[in-house]
Amino acid sequence: MRTSELPLVYAHLATVLPSFVIGTYMMVSRKGSPLHRTLGKIYMVLMFATAIITLFLPAKLGPSILGHFGFIHIFSVVVLTLVPHAYFAAKSHNVGAHARSMIGVYIGGILVAGSFALAPGRMLHTWLFAS
Repeated sequence: MRTSELPLVYAHLATVLPSFVIGTYMMVSRKGSPLHRTLGKIYMVLMFATAIITLFLPAKLGPSILGHFGFIHIFSVVVLTLVPHAYFAAKSHNVGAHARSMIGVYIGGILVAGSFALAPGRMLHTWLFAS
């Protein structure tokens, strides 16, 4: 990894880690409360920011497009699409569409992409599990 990428990695972690905590809480907590709305806005901003940041981080494993984008970046595009969709669905009181979009953001943007980030050969795996 180039040292020029470190600030992006730290920014990514600074947005995705609280997103994981907030998102997990939101999945199990009461929906529609003022706290839900407030945390939901914070979560959406954090997830949108995390998706933008990841677009600037190059793929290190597998095939890439233009020497930069890999399969992992598909999740960035999904999050950048689903977050606005979820926001506008909530604004129009379309609870079902909002819930589906937010579940998609959580599963795809945090759980699946996070699992890939922890795979052997990835930087986060090295940081956490290398001796």
